[in-house]
Amino acid sequence: MTDAAKDPCAHCEEMMQPYLDHILTEAEVIEAEAHLDECDWCRRRYRFEESLRVYVRQVVTEPMPDALKQKLAALRIPLN
Repeated sequence: MTDAAKDPCAHCEEMMQPYLDHILTEAEVIEAEAHLDECDWCRRRYRFEESLRVYVRQVVTEPMPDALKQKLAALRIPLN
């Protein structure tokens, strides 16, 4: 028996990204939503992941100032 089979929160964790990506089957969506309805911890984790995706999308669309680009370039470590 896998950890996910023993622990509904572990199973929910495995399904979190596919759930957010809308690639679960209808039965899996129902299962995930039922767990999110019952489990405060997983519901908070879901909200965090959902918010994180929003912030990442915003950052991707905002132009990076040249000064920041230069600072990041200076941090690069050559791969030799």
